[in-house]
Amino acid sequence: MLAKMRKRVLEANLELVRRGLVLYTFGNASALSRGDGLIVIKPSGVAYDAMTADNMVIVDLDGSVVEGTLRPSVDLVTHLALYRAFPDIGGVVHTHSEYATVWAQAGRAIPALGTTHADYFHGDIPITRELTDEEIAGDYVGATGAVIAEAVTRAPLATPAALVAGHGPFCWGATVEAAMVNAVVLETVARMALNTVMLAPETRGVSKALLDRHFLRKHGSSASYGQSVE
Repeated sequence: MLAKMRKRVLEANLELVRRGLVLYTFGNASALSRGDGLIVIKPSGVAYDAMTADNMVIVDLDGSVVEGTLRPSVDLVTHLALYRAFPDIGGVVHTHSEYATVWAQAGRAIPALGTTHADYFHGDIPITRELTDEEIAGDYVGATGAVIAEAVTRAPLATPAALVAGHGPFCWGATVEAAMVNAVVLETVARMALNTVMLAPETRGVSKALLDRHFLRKHGSSASYGQSVE
């Protein structure tokens, strides 16, 4: 079942390792087939160098395992919450990548300071509120998804990432491959932003005109970036 998607999810997870975004068994990527109502996600606690496509776990939208012998990622319920909240997305990636996590631990949104940021994110990367003691003691993983959805005030595919306060980044996209790319780019802009505010704490960031110009030329209805598909 969903053999091709299992391979795609495995490859997205392995690319996170190749890009230096995860350590040991940290992080996870998933993909959703909305037509089937099924999600493919990385198994919990399995070393990346030992994972195969067959290890990927298939679950339904209630989180019940449909196919697979391993337990799904402990962040599954957060992924489920994002798929429910954002009906246009088809992939979710979570990492503890160093620079994005620095901003999350500082409780600060990542400001849109330049065109590198604007090429992928149409505004600041939002930071969630802190979870309450009751949320942490209760459905912690589900509450994590809820505060992400609460923090995202633009169209989810316009700013396809958020920082969970004290935790780390979650990214998403129309596909699992797009979510993975967004996670890689997020780490780059997080590093650039940190260095920028250290060098120039008073920086005001990119203008709205330049932000719009760069984002919309790649993602707008009249996008001009790249090649047309015949």
